[in-house]
Amino acid sequence: MIARMWRGYTKPEDADVFEALLKTELQHDIRDAPGFSHSYLLRRDGASDVEFMTVTLWDSLKSIRDFMGPRYEASAVPEERRRHLIRHDGTAAHYEVPSISIAD
Repeated sequence: MIARMWRGYTKPEDADVFEALLKTELQHDIRDAPGFSHSYLLRRDGASDVEFMTVTLWDSLKSIRDFMGPRYEASAVPEERRRHLIRHDGTAAHYEVPSISIAD
């Protein structure tokens, strides 16, 4: 399993709109992609900005490449979302997931 992680930052006044846009992408736009497993949206409110982290889980790096294309490491930030960002990671980080624990 591979985790794809990305971070972006908004102004506090843009955070709720940005969160809604990310939820749409994570819950609808990629859920039927072959090899996609789960997604997590993390939010941390700071004094001057709000940090968002997305974590998507895939069965393989090949699945990510097939979905994202040849530039699979590049962040995919549509213009609709980009206008709400102060800054963001230009690339996504990919990690092997050697173990997952789930509480009963």
